[in-house]
Amino acid sequence: MSDQLQRIAAIDDPYLLLREVTTRLADAQQEVTELARLRRRVVQDLHAQGLSYAQIAAKAGLSRGRIHQIRHTGPAPEGAFLGRGAVTVATPLRRDDERGRTVVAVDDVSSGKRLEDLARSYGLDILSEHVSVSGEIDLNRDGLVVVCGPRMSQQMWDTYGQDPVLSWEQADDGPWTVVDGRTGTVYRSGQDSDPARPYDVGYLGRLRRPDGAGSLLAIAGIHTQGSLGVVQLLSSDLNSLWGQVGEQRFSTLVGVEYDPETGEPRSVELLCPLYRHDEELAA
Repeated sequence: MSDQLQRIAAIDDPYLLLREVTTRLADAQQEVTELARLRRRVVQDLHAQGLSYAQIAAKAGLSRGRIHQIRHTGPAPEGAFLGRGAVTVATPLRRDDERGRTVVAVDDVSSGKRLEDLARSYGLDILSEHVSVSGEIDLNRDGLVVVCGPRMSQQMWDTYGQDPVLSWEQADDGPWTVVDGRTGTVYRSGQDSDPARPYDVGYLGRLRRPDGAGSLLAIAGIHTQGSLGVVQLLSSDLNSLWGQVGEQRFSTLVGVEYDPETGEPRSVELLCPLYRHDEELAA
């Protein structure tokens, strides 16, 4: 037995033993899932380099059938784009001054629920929480996905401010925009144009945590329809995004055409490259 298992087995208090065993089982299951994901990724990478399953099997000391099974079963590697083991999805609370109560926007609820469903489909455990009305949230945690724009949280404003290419700016006539510092392009929501049209812009980025010890995934729209569009892009194209940036820090913008009646995305497209921050900072 491992030292940790021996320690748990030696606990006399049955309630403490039950709690420790339950916690350890959850941790072990997460570890098994991530090991399986890593194993499948290695096989996929080797196969993509031109090695046959038979060659991989011979070098790894496994059967060809086992290598083929690993390649096509278990959690997909691109799930790591969202996090490892467990993912926390945070959406913002809003203040309804007219009714004097705290509410959650319907689109934010939809974005959060769809992100949770997406993460579960990749074998990730899910937690959910809210950015407080005052904008407070603990950003210094692993596996954090935050659906919240910079206007609603000073902490998120500071986090978005680290982006070396894309910046949130308020236009002279009032509406918020996102500016691409590489090209000088100013991206504006169709809601804020004249005439208005059902179009929004969403931001997707992996940004440095305040403590510098990791990253978080940040999603925001100029309006809430932009966030929904980003989530749709993740749901439909996660493998491609993972292939381009892996777990590196990056940011990009998403254009969203949506149904004016329901706010549901009709089509989404990348408006700019996936800017890798390490490359941008080195340039």
